[in-house]
Amino acid sequence: MTPECHAFIAEQPQRVLDKFYEVIAVLIEIQVVGAPYVKKLTNTRFYELRVKAVQEYRFILYPMDHENFTLANKVICLNGFVKKSTKDYRKAVSRGNELLKIYVGNERTDQP
Repeated sequence: MTPECHAFIAEQPQRVLDKFYEVIAVLIEIQVVGAPYVKKLTNTRFYELRVKAVQEYRFILYPMDHENFTLANKVICLNGFVKKSTKDYRKAVSRGNELLKIYVGNERTDQP
């Protein structure tokens, strides 16, 4: 999880935190999870994690070791947002791309 995503989650009400971690636990335990929890974002390399509480929360996910989310063992949660319109996706995907470049760059530098 990126620091940006962690900060976004920390700012949310307790109900959202509980639901987010509940869905993450399901993903870890079951691994093969689709809608309504995870959906591939069209024309991108990202997936969205869907959490519905008072509002609809979305988290941009990127499978690090496989193109297919269900076959990936390493997934990074890049950023999150409250879905208000479809325009929100463009901003979130753009920010996800920026964060991915930073994360992948740091990961490569950390390796021997």
